[in-house]
Amino acid sequence: MKKSTLFTSITFALITLLSFSVTAQDFSGLDKSPMDVAAYPSDYKDANKLVKITYSRPQLKGRTLEKLTPNGDVWRTGANEAAEITFYENMKMGDQTITAGTYTFYVIPGAEEWTAIINTDLNVWGSYFYNKANDVARLSVPAKEADESLEAFSIAFKKSDDGVDMHLGWDKTRVTVPFTK
Repeated sequence: MKKSTLFTSITFALITLLSFSVTAQDFSGLDKSPMDVAAYPSDYKDANKLVKITYSRPQLKGRTLEKLTPNGDVWRTGANEAAEITFYENMKMGDQTITAGTYTFYVIPGAEEWTAIINTDLNVWGSYFYNKANDVARLSVPAKEADESLEAFSIAFKKSDDGVDMHLGWDKTRVTVPFTK
């Protein structure tokens, strides 16, 4: 009887010890560039999306946009992993058709215009492994200056006459990428 009591006591002690280590997990702090999603339509209760982009939102934190997104360099359109854009219907960017599906969305910033890029690579960290050979579509769009500065990089969609416009904003820079049906 003593052996079974000792066995039960040891078993209970091990279970208790293991349960403490399971509940005592360390969680990392909040991501400095949290992930976000922008979609059209933006009503999250509407399941009939036309387009959705998943990206991370870096902050200026006293740094300049020119340092964070150098002109002429391919940028992942956010922080961390490259932004991924999903089209739920065939769309056009400029005169180039994009078949419904998920792609990586890159940009090349410039002083007067930015180049928007739809690329077939997925699950890519940053733009370090960007491969131009996998581009599906490219479009140069004007860059404009706004009065208001945005601390966090932001993306929003708005309906246009013949499709939807994707608005990119950071600091005082604003870029609109049109997608048509």
